[in-house]
Amino acid sequence: MIFKSTKTIFICLFVFFSCMGMEAQEKQLTLHDLTPGGKTYSKFTPRTIKQLQWYGNKYLYVRGDSAFTAQPGKNESLAFTLEQLNKALEVSELDTISSLPAFSVPQKAIPQLLFVSKGHRILYNPDENKISSYYKQEKAWGDYELAPKGGWLAFTVGNNIGLLSATKENRTVTRESEDGIVCGQAVHQREFGINKGLFWSPEGNALAFYRMDERMVTDYPIVDIDQRYAIAKPFKYPMAGMKSHEVTVGVYHIASGKTVWLETGLPKEKYLTNIGWSPDEKSIYLAELNREQNEFSLVCYNAETGKRESVLFQEKNDRYVEPQHPVLFLPGSNDQFIWQSQRDGYNHLYLYNTQGKLLKQLTSGEWIVKDIVGFDKKGQHLFVSATEGNGRETHTWKVNLKSGKRTSLTTNGGIHTTQVSADGDFLIDMHVSPSIPRDINLLSAKDGKVVKQLLSASDPYKGYELPEVLIGQIKAADGNTDLNYRLVKPVGFDPAKKYPVIIYVYGGPHAQLITDRMFYGAGGWDVYMAQKGYAVFTVDSRGSANRGFAFESVIHRNLGVNEMADQMKGVEFLKAQPFIDSERIGVYGWSYGGFMATNLMLTHPDVFKVGTAGGPVIDWSNYEIMYGERYMDKPQDNKEGYANANLKLKAGNLQGRLLMIHGAIDPVVVWQHSLGFMKACVDAGTYPDYFVYPTHQHNVIGKDRPHLAEKIARYFIDFL
Repeated sequence: MIFKSTKTIFICLFVFFSCMGMEAQEKQLTLHDLTPGGKTYSKFTPRTIKQLQWYGNKYLYVRGDSAFTAQPGKNESLAFTLEQLNKALEVSELDTISSLPAFSVPQKAIPQLLFVSKGHRILYNPDENKISSYYKQEKAWGDYELAPKGGWLAFTVGNNIGLLSATKENRTVTRESEDGIVCGQAVHQREFGINKGLFWSPEGNALAFYRMDERMVTDYPIVDIDQRYAIAKPFKYPMAGMKSHEVTVGVYHIASGKTVWLETGLPKEKYLTNIGWSPDEKSIYLAELNREQNEFSLVCYNAETGKRESVLFQEKNDRYVEPQHPVLFLPGSNDQFIWQSQRDGYNHLYLYNTQGKLLKQLTSGEWIVKDIVGFDKKGQHLFVSATEGNGRETHTWKVNLKSGKRTSLTTNGGIHTTQVSADGDFLIDMHVSPSIPRDINLLSAKDGKVVKQLLSASDPYKGYELPEVLIGQIKAADGNTDLNYRLVKPVGFDPAKKYPVIIYVYGGPHAQLITDRMFYGAGGWDVYMAQKGYAVFTVDSRGSANRGFAFESVIHRNLGVNEMADQMKGVEFLKAQPFIDSERIGVYGWSYGGFMATNLMLTHPDVFKVGTAGGPVIDWSNYEIMYGERYMDKPQDNKEGYANANLKLKAGNLQGRLLMIHGAIDPVVVWQHSLGFMKACVDAGTYPDYFVYPTHQHNVIGKDRPHLAEKIARYFIDFL
């Protein structure tokens, strides 16, 4: 038997726990922990409730091999199990499945779920444990849209549209045979809120669809290298100032089997956006935007004849107008609808009648309506998601349609994402903030009070070394505008030391980087670099989103000027910090941020030592029409602006280390941009570094994303 003194045991325990403490302090995160697509990324994602959604006036979610439902205020109950679902599939002579699939609820008021399994789209009624209907998909089909009523499934096949009924009747809607004419797909490069090309009427009696004639647009080469002999797969890419495609809208009527075409008239080069149906299915509304994108008309068409019936109103702006949302009719009304507009400088809601008369402005103020969540049961109130507050937060508000009175239904700071029940009495609220990984609550739509807490996720990063993240404001280059910034300090920060800093930049429209979520919106890469001893800094410069039209549109005709001036104000702020090594400043951005990172490196070569630019726009005359001409006008009408933003002309200014990265099959910022810059650098005698992801498009996603994160991290570690 071995005996030890109390003193010896104490010393051993002290050493043991000291070592344990040191190990805990040194516990760090890897890029696979921090990067989407990483092998361990899911471990560090805050816990959630799988497939939580409204199912009528109940909420439904999945846990393991079972689905559960509950009415607010009542106990949860088992909705169905995998075994029960498989029995229903067997009865319908469909293949069984090994785990519960992803469900959606096509119509909240109708008790059925939609899922896809083994080549079939299947509608399942859990209350009766019965397959309501199913549709066998062919491999060549895509772009599916299920009618809200009537059981028809619309789809695209090649460049045409087909229909399949619940009784297996198959119809052909279009019969285009010439290459370059495309039906039923999204048009106008998916700008103006367009993300699809098929639009069912409210009762499912007719289908509106886009027809796009691209024959006049030049083919752009994309090369598939996965074959022994590489294969050219060209696509249509209309560049700024060049010939655009021409779009029309057809309406196929189920009863007659015939299509009528909306008589949208001349000029053909215009944008037909925001397709919306009237509740009675008699009318279709389009926001028709001129090619210059500085005025649009809301036009009503007869859905039976295709005739133009009226122009309800117009909007104009010296810079641009950008309709993003279709008409939204009030519940139970055929003659009143809501329109979203930035006409007063911020995106707000306006109530109109179908004669085009403005009845009232429903919301106003120096904040943004981001989304309409839904209505209450009587159609007296509207629920909206908005930035009202500090601009970094998102809250849900209830708006009285008669009085305009607003009631905040989410009060705790952070980002709230809500879903409203079919009857409008309750909300599911997903809430995140810098201190809350994820809370999910059931709220009363009457006053926002928590009816039930469904989840409070623990911090997945607990026990790991994390950086301190600071936020604040600096003045923009105009001397007046406040800009939000975020500063991620190095892990183990020592104020007596000097640290290198990387500026992560975007700076363009439709993006906001600093928000009141975990790490104030900083990504996992920022955290990783902080572990490596770097500070990471971001400023939402003028030109970025959710601060109003004047803030965002200040970039018009001069991309890179005001945004870059604001980023340099950020540099001034950094240089004033005693812990920043002003000789070791780097910059990193992707897409518009790649344009900004490259521009900063070339315009201020004495400031930036190292930069990385992914998928960068180099010459805006090589970018697509819709986005490019909105912010820059045509090249022939803005020669100075295009020349100033053409980074090939600045290639000779490169002094520091610049790594440029591009996806070889990028259909958004085509490969020509970075290749053209490489040629310009060769001509100018400068020496950037270059890396290509051969099988990726505009961004590197999936399992290869950690490779991208590692590639960029190594570059800064090696050279900054």
